[in-house]
Amino acid sequence: MKTGFIGAGKVGFTLGKYFSSKESDSIKVTGYYSRNTQSAEEAAQFTETRAFTDMGALIEASDVLFLTVPDGSITEVYEQVRQYPIQGKYICHCSGSLSAGEAFPGIDQTGAYEYSVHPLFAVSDKYEAYKELQDVFFAVEGNEEHLPEIKGMLKSVDIDLQVIRAEDKTLYHAAAVTASNLAVALLAESINMLCQCGFSEEDARKALTPLVTGNVHHILAKGPAAALTGPVERGDEKTIAKHLGCLNEGQRDLYRVLSSRLIPIAESKHPDRLYQNIKDLLEEDLLNEKLQNQEL
Repeated sequence: MKTGFIGAGKVGFTLGKYFSSKESDSIKVTGYYSRNTQSAEEAAQFTETRAFTDMGALIEASDVLFLTVPDGSITEVYEQVRQYPIQGKYICHCSGSLSAGEAFPGIDQTGAYEYSVHPLFAVSDKYEAYKELQDVFFAVEGNEEHLPEIKGMLKSVDIDLQVIRAEDKTLYHAAAVTASNLAVALLAESINMLCQCGFSEEDARKALTPLVTGNVHHILAKGPAAALTGPVERGDEKTIAKHLGCLNEGQRDLYRVLSSRLIPIAESKHPDRLYQNIKDLLEEDLLNEKLQNQEL
């Protein structure tokens, strides 16, 4: 299908280059339109396609349109797109947080088909990121009647994908944020703790690298239960109590919440072990903290 891009930022560069670099009878990149003419020209040169100076001309030349603009601008750009004849065309966005229906209100009235096509991947460099897309999973959601065409188009260029429901899009995005952005907060807290022990930040990051990378590899290769080690897994409430005793209030809150989430994983790994003492310890620590805050 002839595929055009409205918006020539990092995502537009990356998807367009990946599509155009793959030999496929199912995808042919027509080119780019952007309010920033220079960006469209750069993207077209990078992908060896065409820069359009008129949005309508790109729409007419394309069967599939990717609106690769910032999330807050997707609906605004779509409202411009729908002023043109788009019946039978596939209108896509790449937002992780918006469903197709949210981004493209009233699209049923146009005769076009709406989709969100989100790569589970942080695009960092518009000239290099396309090289990594073959290993990236995509989440696809939208018009069910024509879903096989979109799936076939993406699979023709070796993209792995998971179809999700519109009502699950927010939960899907929360999962991505948990694994990506919230993991940054978790590691930042670990670095801060090591710095409290006398490490420089650089040495803290260096010290944590083999621990973190090895752990992530084992989790993703074998699953959370098989990768789990440490005091919760061992049922070592004495060590957990010592940890809680040395942490400040914010660190303790984080430690309690995450430790409580480890308990069912540990129970699945060791169904013969009892973890009630750890549950009681975490609940008692939370209660004591609440009582102390009330006294203050």
